[in-house]
Amino acid sequence: MHSVSQYQEFVTDYLKTQIELKEPRNLYEPIHYILGLGGKRIRPVLTLMSAEIFGTSYKKALSAALAVEVFHNFSLVHDDIMDDAPLRRGSVTVHEKWNTNTAILSGDAMLILAYQYFEFYKPVIFRKLAKLFSKTALEVCEGQQMDVDFEVRQDVTIPEYMKMIEYKTAVLVAAAMKMGAIIAETPKKNGKLIYDFGLNLGLAFQLQDDYLDAFGNPKTFGKQVGGDIIENKKTYLYLKAIEFSNETNKQRLTDLFSNQPADSSDKINEVKEIFVNSGAAAATQKAIEEYTFRAFETLDKMSIGDKKKEILRAFGENLMGRKV
Repeated sequence: MHSVSQYQEFVTDYLKTQIELKEPRNLYEPIHYILGLGGKRIRPVLTLMSAEIFGTSYKKALSAALAVEVFHNFSLVHDDIMDDAPLRRGSVTVHEKWNTNTAILSGDAMLILAYQYFEFYKPVIFRKLAKLFSKTALEVCEGQQMDVDFEVRQDVTIPEYMKMIEYKTAVLVAAAMKMGAIIAETPKKNGKLIYDFGLNLGLAFQLQDDYLDAFGNPKTFGKQVGGDIIENKKTYLYLKAIEFSNETNKQRLTDLFSNQPADSSDKINEVKEIFVNSGAAAATQKAIEEYTFRAFETLDKMSIGDKKKEILRAFGENLMGRKV
């Protein structure tokens, strides 16, 4: 087994050998650009880690890991267009650096490239990987549409929100881990359990992201703290605050999330105060813990050694305690 930083290095080095900068330049340069912006590369790392957890060299999982990373970045390119986002990982977004049409087309090419990386595997493995990937890709699109729909709805429920983040975020984490299990050709039970582990960890990861967006340290978070509040996003924090607040605070929160003032600092501070006083902040932290522990429960049923279980547990604990 290797460290997370080593897996990240393996992914980055392999990426450099596979992403070819060729003609037409305006199709491939944006792909080269977005993939070169880095990021934590958590999803492909999980594919490599999962393969080794089940007794296979990470090298056999590199192509599948790259498929996951290329697909994830494809989704970011298109998300940035939909959100009209100016920055991604501190750099100019693809549609701003080039134009919207180029970003759409380069994103489409990335989706096709992602599928091509599965061609490195023998037919029986290829079929299993492609089947899982197709299911996951469609769910990610469904989750994105739910997120868009929620922007104009005032009646979003907690179960609806959890389903949205499951599809938009958690299923790709889960699939990344199951791909490692498929490549290792471990028993089907292990594949299901590692998927469930990844799914619950993905839910905890997104809830932690919601929490850090409001309460993270600006020096370590890496994004603008309060961004979700500025954009009036109905996160788990918001929905819990609506559930727990009295009528006065509920109406005030609704009013605050119906406008975007030029100076948003007062809005952010007032919303955060409601999140804390209502108990929504504490409830979100509790939910993060619950989904992380649900992930840990799957480890007891997995047919792997105790040392490897501890590696997965440590990874989950580090994720739960992250500040970025």
